[in-house]
Amino acid sequence: MNSQKQAKSALISVFSKDGLAPIVQKLHALDITIYSTGGTEKFIKDLGIPVVPVEDVTSYPSILGGRVKTLHPKVFGGILNRQNNESDVAELAQYEIPQIDIVIVDLYPFEKTVASGASEQDIIEKIDIGGISLIRAAAKNFADVMCVSSVDDYGSFLELLETQEGAFSLADRKAFAAKAFNVSSHYDTAIFNYFNHDHSIASLKISETQGKVLRYGENPHQRGFFFGNFDEMFEKLHGKELSYNNLLDVDAAVNLMNEFTGDDPTFAILKHNNACGFATRPTIHQAYVDALAGDPVSAFGGILIANTKIDKATAEEIHKLFCEVVIAPSYDDDALAVLKGKKNRIILIQNEVELPQTQVRTCLNGALVQDKDNKTDSLEDITYPTNNKPTDSQLEDLLFASKICKHTKSNTIVLVKNKQLCASGTGQTSRVDALRQSIEKANSFKFDLNGAVMASDAFFPFPDCVEIADKAGIKAVIQPGGSIKDQLSVDYCNEHNIAMIFTGTRHFKH
Repeated sequence: MNSQKQAKSALISVFSKDGLAPIVQKLHALDITIYSTGGTEKFIKDLGIPVVPVEDVTSYPSILGGRVKTLHPKVFGGILNRQNNESDVAELAQYEIPQIDIVIVDLYPFEKTVASGASEQDIIEKIDIGGISLIRAAAKNFADVMCVSSVDDYGSFLELLETQEGAFSLADRKAFAAKAFNVSSHYDTAIFNYFNHDHSIASLKISETQGKVLRYGENPHQRGFFFGNFDEMFEKLHGKELSYNNLLDVDAAVNLMNEFTGDDPTFAILKHNNACGFATRPTIHQAYVDALAGDPVSAFGGILIANTKIDKATAEEIHKLFCEVVIAPSYDDDALAVLKGKKNRIILIQNEVELPQTQVRTCLNGALVQDKDNKTDSLEDITYPTNNKPTDSQLEDLLFASKICKHTKSNTIVLVKNKQLCASGTGQTSRVDALRQSIEKANSFKFDLNGAVMASDAFFPFPDCVEIADKAGIKAVIQPGGSIKDQLSVDYCNEHNIAMIFTGTRHFKH
């Protein structure tokens, strides 16, 4: 292998021309022969720079509506030949194949076309064939060829081109080859996932090309990374870098608050992925005050999220609390001025972004994959097994509690009164323990549970939970139902004038 290699020719076939002009101009200044096709060829000609049409090399025109342009032995022979192999060099001469030292490609924008809602025909036409083949060939032969595989690499390539005057080291070529295979593998993954959107083929392919190194993982001795486009989803206005644990809590906060999009002003405070405070009120200020009242102790160092604009009055209340992150769709200017008073406080504007509909987590020596729980309990789902039916206000509280319960670690019980979270029992090994924890916690913060409602993420196998709830003053219960002993709980409720409704849907969150 030649370590340092002076380029004498380049093949350019790109979709995006942004940033291409200075590269072409520098190649010309270095007396590097340029080959090109179609729109790229025209772009180069319009710059007043000589370019050799690929058709002149192959003696074939672009055919099939542009689907076949570069797929030819004289192109791929020029890329794939081994320059230290006498037989390869002899065949280049025999078949009049030009040596190609640089390949610059930018693929058709398949993912953007899918995201735009284009027709299937338009999407299929954006599956690049020639370009991806050029990338794979050039990257495979990095021993002799420099491969530039994306518009994102134009800048770094131009810098190398200028500083090294068209001579690239083996390390340079290998580094760009790695980038090229990152591009090609991601591209093919996107295409496969488009065709396999219903998971009819039981195959898991995940590709994220935007990665960020975090300060550490869950604990300081663990490395941590985030792969995804954070900037697409949030505008970060202030504060320190988000940590691994911050991101987990932000994810929990966003998924919970998405249940209340378009509702009256709603505020949530989360700690360790669970809501410790939650309220819906006529104003966002009152929603925050009542959410904080749910557990002012746990709120310390929490994640705060609102479903509407945060005003100055709310910001002044928030400013009294040490919190890690504040999330809202927008802020008044004077509210921002207050919130920025703590230099490390992270302030985010949440943009409307479609979230993934598949959840993935590592498990044993593989991964578990499931559909996202998009089911939200509603009036249409409810059945009424007890004689006593909930009032309209109780129904509102029950559905409110059910939404919070769905996003709380199992086993869980959630207690709500007047659209305010009184307490929850989270992550317990028994439902009875979860209920007792929630009652004790509500009492410790002076909540009056008389007339409160209870939500459970799964059915009651015995009537003990409704009995404990009854003695605490709870008058209405929402649960999935489905136990072979449901009737025992129903009988207890009938005997003690408690309303209980079944949703038919379990919401475990392990």
